Amino acid sequence: MFDTNIHMPTLKTIISTATSAAAAAMLIRSLANDYVPNEFQYYISCKIQSLFASFSSEVTIIINEADGMVENQLFHAADLYLGTKLSPLTHRFRATLPIKETKIVLSMDKNQEVIDVFNGVKLTWRRVSQQIETEGRWGSNSYSEIQYYTLSFHKKHKEMVSTSYFQHILEQEQVLKKQKRTPKLHTLDPELRHMTMGSDWQSVNLDHPATFDTLAMDIEMKKTIMEDLDRFVRRKNFYRKVGKAWKRGYLLFGPPGTGKSSLIAAMANYLNFDIYDLELTDIRRNSDLRRLLIATANRSILVVEDIDCSVDLQNTMKERKKLQYPQHFGADGDNKVTLSGLLNFIDGLWSSCGDERIIVFTTNHKDRLDPALLRPGRMDMHIHMSYCTPSALRTLSSNYLGITEHPLLMEIEQLMQEAKVTPAEVGEQMMKSEDLEDTLKRLMSFLVDKKRSEDLKSTQQKEIVEVESKELEEENSSCEQDEIKK
Repeated sequence: MFDTNIHMPTLKTIISTATSAAAAAMLIRSLANDYVPNEFQYYISCKIQSLFASFSSEVTIIINEADGMVENQLFHAADLYLGTKLSPLTHRFRATLPIKETKIVLSMDKNQEVIDVFNGVKLTWRRVSQQIETEGRWGSNSYSEIQYYTLSFHKKHKEMVSTSYFQHILEQEQVLKKQKRTPKLHTLDPELRHMTMGSDWQSVNLDHPATFDTLAMDIEMKKTIMEDLDRFVRRKNFYRKVGKAWKRGYLLFGPPGTGKSSLIAAMANYLNFDIYDLELTDIRRNSDLRRLLIATANRSILVVEDIDCSVDLQNTMKERKKLQYPQHFGADGDNKVTLSGLLNFIDGLWSSCGDERIIVFTTNHKDRLDPALLRPGRMDMHIHMSYCTPSALRTLSSNYLGITEHPLLMEIEQLMQEAKVTPAEVGEQMMKSEDLEDTLKRLMSFLVDKKRSEDLKSTQQKEIVEVESKELEEENSSCEQDEIKK
């Protein structure tokens, strides 16, 4: 029989006791913070955590976004994989709808959990985001965000997770990329405010319609480029066998408007590669350049446009800023991107940091480039982007006008052999009218005016040369007469 004289505590008594206990705990914590050294507090905390961990059967793996300067491939694979594994425990989602796409993509938001089951084993994922304070180069502090995943499971499955499960995630990543991959165009934050891994590159979907079918250039040249690209992407084992980094360098040179940017977009669409548009004048030091280039992904095209201007301009800007802010520039010249720093990534030890990469330099003036940039192994293939050719004209007329044959096209081809026009100029003329006959006549008139202008310019240059030559002869004759008189 139960003793009926035992009195159960009232709710008021329970609340009062709990309040007293909480107050006592806060007092003890306050005293500990004031009188116990931080090192000792940390030691006690670690021991307590270790004690609880010894009784726990759970193991937790931390998957950081980056490992030093190198991106963690497993983090990005998990990011893509977990987007297909949202569970009832996930209460907050991120929804994105990229430009020019129709499918909304759901993914984990920070500090949310996802339960995955693999081979009958329960695995708990959690995405964690933290703000950290970093000290800037000149003493100013800034805040940046770091992200990582935690993966928790029973410790008896540790071997299975580290081998089979992680390999499964990496394989699924490749499948998902092929299913939903859209090439991206990455560009730098001009102010470079956050120098943490991956934060400097801003990306959008590459929505450029250029393909090798629509590209206005010589047919044989297009065929050669496509064969070179195909050969490059299938020779991973060959590159490793001969001891070379799996990369390929292209130099595109020629006048403005000849289609250099369109060719780069066509290459990206053909290979389904991302493009990283690198503006060297936005970078201060070689160390920053290395960090940014290492943050680029595999299967990508790194583009440096107008390379003949970039390094020279950077050095000029450095000298100008040195006069304005001498305290920011040391005598060692650390605050600049040098040609040697760029070459070290293209062809030095740093060139092995990444696979299946294409590097493209463009220039309007090949003769201004340092010979060190041009040798094989750095720029393997030199592609001359010339003025509009007959085959390019046929491509343009098919793209813009929907025709490949017309009596006036023959006359236009003949005029183009005498007048130097770029594909961009021809395309602009073809957009000025919706009437076919009117468009072709406008193009012919444009070519005639272009030839007349070029002839006039050539005549003027000849006259200048003749005048200068005559003046030089008169000056030489006068000198000879002076010598005779002496």
